[in-house]
Amino acid sequence: MQAPLAERLRPKQLTDLVGQQHLTGQGGILQKAIASGNIPSMILWGPPGVGKTTIANIIAHNVSATYYQLSAISSGVKDVREVIEQAKQETKAILFIDEIHRFNKGQQDALLGAVEKGIITLIGATTENPSFEVNSALLSRCQVFVLKALDEHDLVQLLQKAITDDVVLKEKKIELKETEALIRLSGGDARKLLNLLEIVTDSSGNEMLITDESVLQTVQQKMALYDKSGEQHYDIISAFIKSIRGSDPNAAVYWLARMIEGGEDVKFIARRLLILASEDIGNANPNALLLANATFDAVNKIGYPESQLILSQCVIYLASSAKSNTATVAIGNAMAAVKQFGDLSVPLHIRNAPTKLMKNMDYGKGYQYSHSYENNFSSQEYLPEKIVGTKFYEPGKNIREEELRRFLKQLWKEKYNY
Repeated sequence: MQAPLAERLRPKQLTDLVGQQHLTGQGGILQKAIASGNIPSMILWGPPGVGKTTIANIIAHNVSATYYQLSAISSGVKDVREVIEQAKQETKAILFIDEIHRFNKGQQDALLGAVEKGIITLIGATTENPSFEVNSALLSRCQVFVLKALDEHDLVQLLQKAITDDVVLKEKKIELKETEALIRLSGGDARKLLNLLEIVTDSSGNEMLITDESVLQTVQQKMALYDKSGEQHYDIISAFIKSIRGSDPNAAVYWLARMIEGGEDVKFIARRLLILASEDIGNANPNALLLANATFDAVNKIGYPESQLILSQCVIYLASSAKSNTATVAIGNAMAAVKQFGDLSVPLHIRNAPTKLMKNMDYGKGYQYSHSYENNFSSQEYLPEKIVGTKFYEPGKNIREEELRRFLKQLWKEKYNY
């Protein structure tokens, strides 16, 4: 049986890898590690289809070490311990764990001793921030390498490489006239891109003209209803978020059900709810963030199928809540000011003055301790002089933030006269 196009094109050397030049290019840290044969334990963090598994395979093919591979989806503590026992008989062993963020604490702890003692060199791949998903003890013994999303140039290069170098496709007469549809549908995932190209080229004869229209027609006929790593994943999570933002609990619960039925990672769904609670609700209803955080904790403890009840409760609450994006706008405005004006000096009166020298330099001089004044408030200036009077936050037009508006205006008078 013929291997899929993505497997046929999987690079054997770092020089053949598209993208990730900051790690794999001449003088890159992974290039140096392979050349020296001294491979550190590492976590490869990046979006789907950017080369995490490929890099692990390249290391395995270019370093004298016994190579083991496990998937965190299907492997447990027993599998980890079996590999460790086998690795004890080897001079050098590398263990690659795909989707390591899906390992629970017990599974990760089973790795810790072997990594500490050098029995195995661990290479973990994850699409999630390892600071949140990997135990701190294990993370401290690994180097974290961040893989970047592939840009349009990288993806077009990959398509051209497939057409000219693949043993099957190079025998066909293929003209790649347009690439926008292939790139958009792939979501920047190289594996998905090659799978799409294979679907399109398999649907035609030995001569074909690839256009955006022909791609869309073919893909609409053959794509699965839900692909956790593909376009449907992003379309459905987009519909889910927009339904909650649009205050439609019926639609929100429907898209939640679609993700649950498709086997979506429960932590991914809960994490998106946490972000939305601040991004789209914020101070219009501060309880939204509390509930979203409690939901994240609860579904982590319970898992499927019971966690669908907790997710449903949270989704209905968030969709039915008052909405405000003022926190999002405020930090965006403030970040823009930081980029525009650079590192403005902290006003002297609100600087810290822990030493006599600093006090002699007037650090902290004139600072008014708010609690010493009526209503625990003093109308002193807190912004750098160059941006005094700049407005970053404006309360939204909802009941809770209208209260904040009145409160700030009462304190600051004209300064907060929104």
